[in-house]
Amino acid sequence: MIAKTDAPACEDFALAALDGYPLTASFYPATSDQFIVIAGATAVPRGFYRRFAQYAQSRGINVITTDYRGIGDSMPASKTLRGFAMDYADWSRYDLAAAVKWASERSGGKVWIVGHSLGGHALGQLPNLQLVGAAYTCGSGAGWHGWMPAPERYKVWLLWNVIGPIARRMLGYMPMKIFGNGENLPLGVYCDWKHWCSFPHYFFDDPAPKARAIVARFADVKFPVAAAVSIDDLWAPPASRDAFFKGFTATRVDRIDLHARELGVSQVGHMGYFRAQTGAIFWPRIFAWLEKEGLVPSA
Repeated sequence: MIAKTDAPACEDFALAALDGYPLTASFYPATSDQFIVIAGATAVPRGFYRRFAQYAQSRGINVITTDYRGIGDSMPASKTLRGFAMDYADWSRYDLAAAVKWASERSGGKVWIVGHSLGGHALGQLPNLQLVGAAYTCGSGAGWHGWMPAPERYKVWLLWNVIGPIARRMLGYMPMKIFGNGENLPLGVYCDWKHWCSFPHYFFDDPAPKARAIVARFADVKFPVAAAVSIDDLWAPPASRDAFFKGFTATRVDRIDLHARELGVSQVGHMGYFRAQTGAIFWPRIFAWLEKEGLVPSA
């Protein structure tokens, strides 16, 4: 069972990204000197991961969650995404990297990453890879609609090729909120994401210089990675997961297939990894894997 932590200590604070952009983050302090950095999904604000952070905190592990630039409380000062210039990679190489640096400075050593969707894509883009002990990812896949089952693949194709282009011309950003898919996206994020999702192996297939620079970093990922997906995850089924993690050529990747019924829920999907009902069985497994890779809980 997950410990009841309805009102644990949580401190919101200002975190400067590695390029100086002002971010808002949350720190869940605990009794050990061990840190988990949560690498969130595209368009998902940090509050979504609160229950998992509280669970980790109850195990004696410090946690930091961050709103990437343009998302949640890290919106630009103008409070609008129209004209807000950035690349999708900025979330990984500047924003998440700042959270890793902040946690490592306070732990005095390596930190552990728990990633969701984009959080798996971010791993090879970190400039401070040497600070990571291991990473457990959930729902990370290649993003190509062809890996998705019908009718989801057709919905996603329409999103990329019909709805998205119209919305970006009208608004100057991607209005994900009206589709119930998290926060609105800066235009640069949408354009990069859409482009890379047109390839079966995501940016690993893209010949453009921007993608080649990103891919080159993945050869430096030496820490072990767990890549868990639920078989009912429409956006990242096992085939999509396998297509993406082929790009991790220098380390061990443990591929883990999850089944909703075996986790005691009717559905996991793409977002259920971090919901408390799934977590009752799933989160202790995340910790069991991380502990084998060096994480030391104190509770």
